[in-house]
Amino acid sequence: MFLFRMKTIKSQMNQTLPRRSRGFTLIELLVVIAIIAILAALLLPALQSAKSQSMGIKCMSNMRQMCLGWRMYAQDNREFVVLSSMDPGRDPLNKYVWTTNEEDFSPNAYNYDPVAAGITTGPLYPYIGSYMVYKCPADTSVVSVDGRQYPRVRTVSMNFFFGGFAGVGAGAGAGVGSWGNEYPLYYKTTDLIPVASPGPCDTWVFLDERQDCINWGNYLADMEGDTPYEPALFQFSQDMPGMYHDKSAGYAFADGHATIQHWLDYRTTPPLVSNPSTAVDAENGPAAPNPLAVPRDVDVRWIQLHSVRPLPEYQ
Repeated sequence: MFLFRMKTIKSQMNQTLPRRSRGFTLIELLVVIAIIAILAALLLPALQSAKSQSMGIKCMSNMRQMCLGWRMYAQDNREFVVLSSMDPGRDPLNKYVWTTNEEDFSPNAYNYDPVAAGITTGPLYPYIGSYMVYKCPADTSVVSVDGRQYPRVRTVSMNFFFGGFAGVGAGAGAGVGSWGNEYPLYYKTTDLIPVASPGPCDTWVFLDERQDCINWGNYLADMEGDTPYEPALFQFSQDMPGMYHDKSAGYAFADGHATIQHWLDYRTTPPLVSNPSTAVDAENGPAAPNPLAVPRDVDVRWIQLHSVRPLPEYQ
């Protein structure tokens, strides 16, 4: 009986006493770490893609806001639109330029101060009310001033063919082929009629330009090879579209809609210049100082078809 009770008590103690926990072995820890690393490698691209998409949504919102302000300005001014770029010799008309900013990588205040950049003092700003929408959220460009870095103020450029250089067209000169005299300028929203233009739905007004080549307020689409149609002549000259959203750029169109245009040809999205801080007028992007030849680049054709139409005598 005594022995039976002792066995019973011992059995109860074995049931109530906690078992001593066994730690992980080194091999088990390494396996767990390896699994975590694999999962992180699988999730990271998805997270980066999600971040890029969220910035793209913000970019489209900015573009729509820009174009809404552009349309409101026109409605208040008998359908006349703001001009895409200034001309130092045409002061009476420069007051109608959407921004006088000539962005580069110097420490000058016009690169990081929206007032000095002529953004908040431009004719379009009262209809927009925020200088933040003039820059793509994915633009990482900065300028150094007395040892401190400041984000640059503008990524957005305007279609050159809306008013040109304070009312002056591209002409045929440095950086522009003979085609420069073959295309019109649009001064009013009512100029965007079929044949004379791609039409309001297909004529872009604003885009996000590459941070290593943006300079003046305009983006001049290179129309080489457009008419007559010779795709072997396609090229970029100084201006190139942005590639901020997974090799895409934000665009706003004259009818008010915005979109993210994805580039299909790798030549449209060469790597950013590694050291743009040495540039003068930021003209050191891939398309400068000489045109960047991209024969049969389908992206060039898309830009041409959505920028302008040749004058009737050249069609």
